[in-house]
Amino acid sequence: MTHISEIVDIFMMLQSDYRLKQIFSTQGEARLNQYVEAWLILSISDFQKYCDQDLVYDKVTQTFSIDLNTQNLTVLAQIMVKYWLEKEVRDVLQFRLTLQDHDFKTYSQAQNLDSKRQLLTLQIEEVDKLLLNYSYQHNVGWLTELGG
Repeated sequence: MTHISEIVDIFMMLQSDYRLKQIFSTQGEARLNQYVEAWLILSISDFQKYCDQDLVYDKVTQTFSIDLNTQNLTVLAQIMVKYWLEKEVRDVLQFRLTLQDHDFKTYSQAQNLDSKRQLLTLQIEEVDKLLLNYSYQHNVGWLTELGG
């Protein structure tokens, strides 16, 4: 059975959020897993229709009912990055709403907004490409059997 920590390890390698690293170093792996679990659940929802393995996840034990292969672990981690980036962009936009336009422009978050949006767009495109390639890889045999 695959534990959430296997996916979180890959996820942590794909992004560089100092706040997540702080949670890990001060509160431990269990707290970090709990914090990012929502992104995993969203990722499972996105990936379930493509995945060649059963993605039954138990929130109590934080495990899947089976051992996921490396490719599926990686896809879930990539989708988690997409949701993490969406949160980052929303956080900056919320911050912007609380300040006057001039004040917002003086804070570093304002400078990062365009970069974060571009990074999110790239990540969404990467995930879409990943899911398309995954789907093609796993369905080409099926199409061949049909004579397609």
